[in-house]
Amino acid sequence: MTVPPLVAPGRGGGLLDVARRRYLLRLLVRRELRSRYQGSLLGLGWSYVRPTVNFAVYFFVVGIFLKMSKAIPNFPVFLFSGMVLVSFFTETLITTAWSVVGNAPLVKKVYLPRELFPVSSMLVSGVHMLPALGVLMGGAIWAGWTPSWIATGSIVLAFAIVGALAMAFGLLFAAVNVFFRDFGQVVDIINIVVPWSVPMIYPWTTVQEAAHGGWPLQVYLANPLTSAVLLFERAFWWPTNDHAAALPNGAPALPGGLLAFPYHLTVRGLVSLLAALLLLAVAQLVFARLQRRFAQEL
Repeated sequence: MTVPPLVAPGRGGGLLDVARRRYLLRLLVRRELRSRYQGSLLGLGWSYVRPTVNFAVYFFVVGIFLKMSKAIPNFPVFLFSGMVLVSFFTETLITTAWSVVGNAPLVKKVYLPRELFPVSSMLVSGVHMLPALGVLMGGAIWAGWTPSWIATGSIVLAFAIVGALAMAFGLLFAAVNVFFRDFGQVVDIINIVVPWSVPMIYPWTTVQEAAHGGWPLQVYLANPLTSAVLLFERAFWWPTNDHAAALPNGAPALPGGLLAFPYHLTVRGLVSLLAALLLLAVAQLVFARLQRRFAQEL
């Protein structure tokens, strides 16, 4: 039997080592799911309760009281399309930020790829997202949604963008939080801003009108999370709006002639995916450099 050579922390294969140790990854995911719902009355059922309450608050405050549902056709599907992705992203930021600190005994006693902890936390967030995704699909079908190739491609591209972006920030936040424990408060503040920084509650044309098409709009659209939310809305919400207007050039438009989506949304999505992957590569390098001192700091 060949014994693998010893590897110094920070000099392994990074995320590639995580892929090679899928068995350990499954164990960590199962352990985190068990520990999170240990002694819980509803267990995984909380994955339905949280998004339902969150949706109800936004729907009644923004949709009914602020009358956004009159400006946006099928507003519940529009709202929940963005909410599914944003909730997955924000939960991943919170859980990954504390993933290394929360596994301090393992980090100090056993060498294994430290990237396993943020990746397992993101996968647990993905498990929590599945019920909300099922509810979204059911609601979209009830509103008249039918599957299509463009919808399928938009879903895959949106998930790829959010997954890469969440993992990149997860690695960075997990590493920084080892050295500065109050960084978790920064993550909480970021999560307050994120839902309002993407077209989840309002259409992107609101920013277009406020910015008069200037550079603030381009900065807003350059956010990869914005592209992902728009792609998800194109996949689930737009097919339910057969009665919506269209501009003379055939571009999809909301009633009143406003563009439903920016031009070249797919190209923007691909560029966003590339940017997220580049950020992930940088985050991996930073994580690999800092993890050499994890055991010492913990």
